[in-house]
Amino acid sequence: MQDPVELAAEKMFKPNPHLSDAINYNIVRSEVEGGVYLKDLPLESTLEVETQNRFYTLVNRGGGQFLICGHPKFCPEPTLVYIAGSNWGGSMLKKAFVGRGMHLEFLHPDYERPIITSRIVEIRMLT
Repeated sequence: MQDPVELAAEKMFKPNPHLSDAINYNIVRSEVEGGVYLKDLPLESTLEVETQNRFYTLVNRGGGQFLICGHPKFCPEPTLVYIAGSNWGGSMLKKAFVGRGMHLEFLHPDYERPIITSRIVEIRMLT
């Protein structure tokens, strides 16, 4: 029988030798700080995402699409968008994931480029 500590160590993140230390660090940090994998959310579930500057409400419509509101310019009323995922303030995206300490990235039907929020402070499941 394998030692429980050895079992836990096998499940821990192992740095990818093909990625930089900074990228490996960000991956580990996203797992430690936590977040939500969007594929795990039931349809019609609601998240409240608090960023440094705003509170967003997201309602899951399936297939990566969400009704989002909370920004006076981009989504003052619920707007159907595609949530790409979260990034660390650069171009690397953790797809279909909303993570604390990261920036939410979504595609808005009225804008050519993705909308990127300020850093996520908290994520709450409302329903």
